[in-house]
Amino acid sequence: MFRKNEKGKNYLDYIPKKMDKIHWEEKQDGLIQIIIYRDSLFEKIVRKLFFTPDKYRIDLDRMGSFIWTHIDGKKTVYEISQLIKDEFKEDAEPLYERLIQYMNILKNNKFIDFL
Repeated sequence: MFRKNEKGKNYLDYIPKKMDKIHWEEKQDGLIQIIIYRDSLFEKIVRKLFFTPDKYRIDLDRMGSFIWTHIDGKKTVYEISQLIKDEFKEDAEPLYERLIQYMNILKNNKFIDFL
C-alpha cells in the first residue's frame, strides 16, 4: 500500500534523476552538500534589497548522501533500496517508508524527477 503513489504506480519501479539545475559537491568528510543558486529575477531583486546570499547550501546526512550519490538516472528506487540495505543494515529500517518519503521530499523541492 505505501509503495504506490496516487496513480497506483509502484514507487519502487521509478528511476530518480537529478535535475540539471541542481549543483552539489562532496565535502572533505564524504558527505554531500546541495547548492541552490538564487538567480531568478525575483531572487536577484530580493538579494539586492535584503542583502541575502546568492546561494544556499543543504548538508545531507550520511544516509542522504549515500542515496544522493546513487541517484544516477539508471537505478530504480528498488535498486537503490537494496544498496541502502547492504550499507546500513538494520539502521535503514523502516527502509521503504523512509526512502519513499525522502524521494518525495527531493522531488517536491525539485532536486530530482522520476523517469
